[in-house]
Amino acid sequence: MPRKLIRRKTRPRKIRPPEVRQRQAGTRLLQEIAEVVGARVIGDGSVRIAGVASIDSASPNDLVFVEDEKHLGATLRSCAGAVIAGEFAEAVPCDRPLLISDHPKLAFARAERILRAESQTYGASKGRVHSAAVIHASAVLASGVCVEERAVIREGARIGLNSRIGAGSVIGAGAQIGRDCVLYPNVTIYPGATLGDRVIVHAGAVLGSDGFGYVRDRKTGRYEKFPQVGRLVIADDVEIGANSTIDRGALDETRIGRGAKLDNLVHIGHNCKIGEDVVIAAQTGLSGSIVIENGAVLGGQVGIGEHARIGEGVMLGGQGGVLPNKILRGKGEAFWGTPAQPLRQYLKQLATLARLAKKSKG
Repeated sequence: MPRKLIRRKTRPRKIRPPEVRQRQAGTRLLQEIAEVVGARVIGDGSVRIAGVASIDSASPNDLVFVEDEKHLGATLRSCAGAVIAGEFAEAVPCDRPLLISDHPKLAFARAERILRAESQTYGASKGRVHSAAVIHASAVLASGVCVEERAVIREGARIGLNSRIGAGSVIGAGAQIGRDCVLYPNVTIYPGATLGDRVIVHAGAVLGSDGFGYVRDRKTGRYEKFPQVGRLVIADDVEIGANSTIDRGALDETRIGRGAKLDNLVHIGHNCKIGEDVVIAAQTGLSGSIVIENGAVLGGQVGIGEHARIGEGVMLGGQGGVLPNKILRGKGEAFWGTPAQPLRQYLKQLATLARLAKKSKG
């Protein structure tokens, strides 16, 4: 009689999600992170860190930060493997290593970039050109460039070292993209536009399109298009949010300065000059020929008329409006309202209106 075949019950293999596998593969020693971000290690610098997280969601492989001494206790009760903190944490007993920094939040941001760069070297398609991409024979791709599916790179375009072109993106003829840039899916770069190094462009952005310029025929009342033959220049370390649009110059150029950060749904008109380290929040719209000087901050839904100038370090509050040809000056000064005015003056006017409304009701 044949022996009964006995099958052993095997436990199903647990498959970790791809992002978890990638995260475990790309780790850095805490001491290495400290050296790059300029922090001092207290404790075991040989701990390996895989990523960054909030205090509530941190795992033993994560790095967290705390800026205020009153939140230190909650941070140390988290599951994080290491903590970035200020000098106030130096003398506090701790069961895990600390990175001491005079600017914990900045050190945390820099640490995240290091860890992200490390993780991207594992399982990433660095230097891979997808078979479904369309690349003109005259385009020049430097070493390490990744081009994802359905991306189109036109004639004479140049892509710098280790840059990534997302799925469905279009790089126009003669456009130039620097090294270590990241273009997310469906980005459109018009012909002749220039992007510097380490530029990040999020999905759906359109860079270098024609400006909104027309000439009205007084006899017929019809509008004819004014030439839009200038170019767009974006300097190094700029980040541009999803579905933002930046027009090229009409006859000269539109320029975005080094380190500028644009939120989602921002529009920059033709011939604008955006200075270095300018921050522009979502749904802001700039007309043509506007100058935003270095370090200015524009809140959400700001609107600025043509030929206006926002001075260095000026802060313009959300939904603020600036009339054409107007100049706002005062480094570190806040403006609010439409038309925009110094914040104290604006608040006084609101208080006066409130008193008048109260009297009219009485």
